[in-house]
Parts: sequence; structure tokens; C-alpha cells
Amino acid sequence: MDDVPDDRRPEWARRVRRSPVRIQWDPERGLRHEALPYRSIQVGLAGEAVRRYVDEWTLGIRDVTDGVREVHAAVRGGADARALLPAERPYPVPDELAETMGASVE
Repeated sequence: MDDVPDDRRPEWARRVRRSPVRIQWDPERGLRHEALPYRSIQVGLAGEAVRRYVDEWTLGIRDVTDGVREVHAAVRGGADARALLPAERPYPVPDELAETMGASVE
């Protein structure tokens, strides 16, 4: 809320109370837990969004334990484990939503 201008705080507070989805920006971390120069979005769901996530939006669940263990072993062994990570790509967000979220793509 610190980023919300004083004249927009009442509107912001109303939207937060009504919304089944909340976001926050968290510092991104590297494989050795070092801070990276960008932030990642964390999404929280409530109410109707939880029901829809469970019943409609989840298409599958995959166990990634073995891959995580492989990355962990590589990092502990001092290897460059980046090639073991899944490819990341920007998620397309409409401009209006990106502005609401305070998102930017660089």
C-alpha cells in the first residue's frame, strides 16, 4: 500500500476487499539464494478464485521432486545448475492489468 498515492487509497482499499485475487511483488532469488535485480509476482487466491483454481484451472499436477534433488545436488557440488532449470518466459498480460499490478517487462 506504500506505493498507492494518497488520493487513490480509498479506491485501492475497496478493490482489495472485493477481489478474490491478491498479488505482491517479492525479491527474486538465485540458486544460492542470492538476491537478483528483479522481483517476481506472488499470487494469493481466496473465495471463488480458489474454487475455480481447483475445479477448473488446474489441468494437471506433476511431481518434480527428482529434478529438484538433481538441481540441489549440482548447487551443493559447486556446479552451474542453470541448465537444469525449466525455461522461463514472460506471461502475457494486457496493458491495463499490467498497470494495475505495477508490472513491467524489460
